[in-house]
Amino acid sequence: MDRMIYTAMSGAKSTLGQQAAVSHNIANATTTGFRTEMHKLRAVEVQTDAARTRAFVVDASVASDFTPGPLQSTGRQYDVAVEGKGWLTVQGPDGREAYTRDGSLELSPNGVLQTRSGLPVVGDGGPVTIPPDSEIVIGKDGSISALQNGLVNVVGQLKLVNPPEVDLVRGDDGLFRLQQGIPAPLDENVRVAGGYLESSNVNVVDQMVQMISLARQFEMQTKMLQTAERNDQAATQLLAAR
Repeated sequence: MDRMIYTAMSGAKSTLGQQAAVSHNIANATTTGFRTEMHKLRAVEVQTDAARTRAFVVDASVASDFTPGPLQSTGRQYDVAVEGKGWLTVQGPDGREAYTRDGSLELSPNGVLQTRSGLPVVGDGGPVTIPPDSEIVIGKDGSISALQNGLVNVVGQLKLVNPPEVDLVRGDDGLFRLQQGIPAPLDENVRVAGGYLESSNVNVVDQMVQMISLARQFEMQTKMLQTAERNDQAATQLLAAR
């Protein structure tokens, strides 16, 4: 009976965590460049000196679905979407590099190219700056050309990277970073599309089905706890009657 209690108790707790992750995915179904968060559970034996009859259910891995989302044309000169694999590089609040697929960019009052949340976009020589009163075009290779007074000049180059996906960790701010904390090298093979944005890769129907499945799992686990309680009460009555 104790084995059932441990499994059901830890399973219910982990299922609640999975439900929170699925809710988060659904809430970001329209967030530009969002990557679906995935959780997997597994059983772990409780290490004791006594007989090993108990096992916990734990969240074994928190992963991300890196499947590219569909591209949507916006026509904005500051919008950019990564085609296929790859990442845009931004400067995080701690000053270190971070990576995102959200290419909805804008200019700061100082002419610095930044994300909607105010993070500077990193280029080949640091944060990218745009000359005032310029129309820009972002090339396939991430080069930024500015049209000013009838002249076209390359004013910057986006730092496009493509580190191994297994080395990327999602932060609480939604940005990805390398596990080692070091900057990823430039990848000249990454291509972007100017005037486009990448939609979220969340499949809402799949997430809703998963939410229903998790709700049923949680209900089953709570019923197991109730069954264990009734069995315990029945066993206590039998022992007390002797």
